[in-house]
Amino acid sequence: MAYHNGKKDGLLQHIEEPKHPWETINMDWVTGLVPGGKENFNACLIIFDRFRKHMRCLPCHKEEPAMDTALLFWNNIISTCGAPKIIISDRDPKFTSEFWTNL
Repeated sequence: MAYHNGKKDGLLQHIEEPKHPWETINMDWVTGLVPGGKENFNACLIIFDRFRKHMRCLPCHKEEPAMDTALLFWNNIISTCGAPKIIISDRDPKFTSEFWTNL
């Protein structure tokens, strides 16, 4: 039997097709990577543009605080593509209110 400690799952909702690039994005993490590069990155923040089916992989550290994640998102997405209207993500603690407060 699985134990669920957290918020109750919400109902599935229809997501309308975006009409413009970077209007609707998905965000998630890829972790457990072998550290590499001069910064020894061990994770990637994946940003997927649902309009163009375009993905950006932003190298980072799994242990980065929410402030650094917000700055990474700002510098690589908002400053170049504009602020998305809809962001779809799981309930990762880095995507909770602290992330958006820092942004």
